[in-house]
Amino acid sequence: MRDVQLQIDGKEVGAKEGMTILEAAQQVGILIPTLCHHEKLDAYGACRICTVEIENRGRTNLVAACLYPVEKNLVVRTRSESVDKIRKMILELLLAHAPGSRELRDLAQAYGGDEARFEKEHSFCILCGLCVRYCAEVKKKNAIAFVDRGVRREIDFIPEIASQECWNCKECFPLCPTSYLQAAYFLTRGLAFPPLSVPEE
Repeated sequence: MRDVQLQIDGKEVGAKEGMTILEAAQQVGILIPTLCHHEKLDAYGACRICTVEIENRGRTNLVAACLYPVEKNLVVRTRSESVDKIRKMILELLLAHAPGSRELRDLAQAYGGDEARFEKEHSFCILCGLCVRYCAEVKKKNAIAFVDRGVRREIDFIPEIASQECWNCKECFPLCPTSYLQAAYFLTRGLAFPPLSVPEE
């Protein structure tokens, strides 16, 4: 693969053709925040918190760094007025769903976000998809899935699979940026999983 030279925050960066802006930035220690990205998973681009500003052939655009491939002579700005404004808005919207998330609150503070800007809609899940994708792509178990569409979309455990696979796994738990996944699992287990047998005395 050929090397591609680009500029990120004024720094000349060499990247391999086919890499994304996020990967190129990470390899030289430039921080771009993410919520739905994981190195073991295919790029997803759901949260858009990794939005950056690019300049190419005289045109400026805003793109998701985890999806956009590096290009020769590309100029990338990971912080700008437009970028910060978008990240702030995204974080404020996400905090309306998961106000107790430490990760979201820390990011919101970094971008001057107002936790009380939007009316609270406590779903606790921000639909980053990390748990669903990890279970499908890495574990190959498909014990978690998206259900419904639009504003009613959420993640849920598939009881028939989860009852067999999840109790001894739980590798997806640390990936969740909110407390939703753990709560959903134990609720599903309590309502739908077969009760644990109690050994006779």
